[in-house]
Amino acid sequence: MAAATMERDAKPLKPKAYERPRGGPAKSIAELTPQVGRTAFRRFGFVQSSVVTRWPEIVGEHHAKVCTPEAIRFPPGEKADGILQLVVLPAHAPLIQHVIPEIIERVNRFFGYKAIARVKLRQGAVQPPRAEARPAAPPSLKPIPFELGDSLRDVGDPELRAVLESLARTIGGKEEKA
Repeated sequence: MAAATMERDAKPLKPKAYERPRGGPAKSIAELTPQVGRTAFRRFGFVQSSVVTRWPEIVGEHHAKVCTPEAIRFPPGEKADGILQLVVLPAHAPLIQHVIPEIIERVNRFFGYKAIARVKLRQGAVQPPRAEARPAAPPSLKPIPFELGDSLRDVGDPELRAVLESLARTIGGKEEKA
């Protein structure tokens, strides 16, 4: 038993070198979202999730406020001549009924082929599309507060100066809002 412990003690334990997990470089959330949502969207009949996410672009802002796509059903084994199921606000159903040919044309133009042949309406609650807020200007475009600008010029290290300038812009932005 003593010999076994001596053998273990004799070998110096080497820490395992870090290896980056396989999969390549880091990916942004925008790249991963279609992959994550693909299964859920296909379950409800959407071959492309972009039909849902880009609905206001496809049919226009006015129609997107009162109707939203619920599912696309294709004949077995085909990806053409499908039925688009829309949820429509009850008061707007007659209006949407009149513009169905235009909606079919726009959706087919989006797909690039005759994907939709019919539209089926269901009256119900529609969530209005989210208003996309304009992104704030990057910190590098915001001015540095005047009282901090002179003191940052003396910093010799360019990386440190850039970080301190970013911090000064952030602090200056918060003081302006208050």
